[in-house]
Amino acid sequence: MNTEIPGANFLHLPIEACRNPAQIGIKIDTPDSLNMVVNAMNPPATEMNDLVKNSVLYKEFLAERDEILRHKWIESEKRGHDIGFEKALLDWIIKYRSAWRSERAKALRDQSTTKE
Repeated sequence: MNTEIPGANFLHLPIEACRNPAQIGIKIDTPDSLNMVVNAMNPPATEMNDLVKNSVLYKEFLAERDEILRHKWIESEKRGHDIGFEKALLDWIIKYRSAWRSERAKALRDQSTTKE
């Protein structure tokens, strides 16, 4: 079974399309190679995934994303139409990010000192 697509360019495909090995030009000619590709493209939930999800960096990313989405909603309501994530992201970074980060860092420091 050969499912290779000549000339497939995975750099210009949406991420969902890259789940299909044939669309990114991977040759699958044995059941073992198919299993390797499927396992590589669909990693199991592991302790490493839990470690990442519980990391401080990931939690900060989620908190920042929530602030951007809140900003997007507020600005979209003001304008009467959806401004889009990219516009909200850039606007929030320019206007609010450094103050938000400073306040968040201060709150985290205060929180850690009260636990001691």
